[in-house]
This record gives sequence, C-alpha cells and structure tokens, in this order.
Amino acid sequence: MQPCECLTAKEMQVASLVWEGLTNRQIAAIIGTSEQVVKNYLRTTFDKLGVWSRLELALYVARQGGAAWRDTRNLSSQSTSQQSG
Repeated sequence: MQPCECLTAKEMQVASLVWEGLTNRQIAAIIGTSEQVVKNYLRTTFDKLGVWSRLELALYVARQGGAAWRDTRNLSSQSTSQQSG
C-alpha cells in the first residue's frame, strides 16, 4: 500500500491545496473549516507520509503527479463506492 492510500479525502484535498500554494487560511475558507482544523489535517498528513514541512508535502504531491494525483485518487474512490452500491 502506498502511503498516500492511507490519506482521507480531506487530507488529500488539503495536501493538493498546499501543493497549489494556498495558505492555511485560504484552505480553511475553501473547505469551510477553521485554520486549526487545517493544521490538524496537515499534522496527520505529515505523519502518514513521513514528511516534516509544507514544502516536503508539496514536493511529495508533485512527485505523485500533482493535480493528476488528486484526480486519480478521487476517481478511484468514486468507482469503489459505485461498485459497492
């Protein structure tokens, strides 16, 4: 299992938004939560991926294909839910 397969949908979204260069405040506004919740998502994402900073997270997402990584993960989770329904 790849480390990114352990991420929740929100962690994936936050990681992608960090890769796009958004601040915690901007991310919080987009996903409709507080900056503290974004920090919590980042902390758990860092732990799961073994990275230590936003820069490392952005580089990880870039190495995984950037927007294509996010889109691929979203498509695979949608097809999984459709198959089980």
